[in-house]
Amino acid sequence: MYLYLKALHIIFVVCWFAGLFYIVRLFVYYAEAQLKPTVEKEILSNQYQIMTHRLWYIITFPSAILATIFGVWMLIENASLLKMPWMHVKLLFVLLLWLYHFKCQQFVTQIKNKNLTKTSSFFRIWNEGATIILFSVVFLVILKSAINWIFGVVGIIGLSLLLMLGIKFYKKIRTKS
Repeated sequence: MYLYLKALHIIFVVCWFAGLFYIVRLFVYYAEAQLKPTVEKEILSNQYQIMTHRLWYIITFPSAILATIFGVWMLIENASLLKMPWMHVKLLFVLLLWLYHFKCQQFVTQIKNKNLTKTSSFFRIWNEGATIILFSVVFLVILKSAINWIFGVVGIIGLSLLLMLGIKFYKKIRTKS
C-alpha cells in the first residue's frame, strides 16, 4: 500500500509544481497585457483570466490537496519517517510551499477582480520561489540528510541569482531595441 501512496504523492506533487510554474507565467503575461493598447489589453486580459481560473481550480489546487492527502497518508502508514530529522525539514518546506501557494491564490483573485498590482518583472523573480522549494525538497528526500541538502540549495540560490541577473540583462537589451 505504501508504494502506491508514494507513487500517487509524487504524481500530484509533479502536477502541483507544474501548475505553480505555469500559473506564474500567466501572471507575467497578464501583467504585460495591462500595458497594451485598450482593445488588445481587453482581449488578452479576458483570455488570461479564463486560463488562470481553469489552471488554478482544475489542476493546481486539486493537485496540491491530493499531494498533501497522499503525503499525510504515507506518514500515517510509515510513522517512523516522523522520527527522521530530514523529514522535519521537508515538512517545513511543505509549509513554505503552501504559503507560496496561498500567495499565488491572492494573485489569482486579483486577476479575477482585474486589479493585479505587481509587475511582470516581479513575477519572473517570484517564480524562483517554487524552484528553490522544489530543489530543496528533492535534494533533501534523495540525500535523506538535514545537512547535505544545504549544498544543493546553495547551488540553486546561486543559479537563481544568475537567472535574475540574466533577466535584468535581457530586460535592458529588450528596452534598447
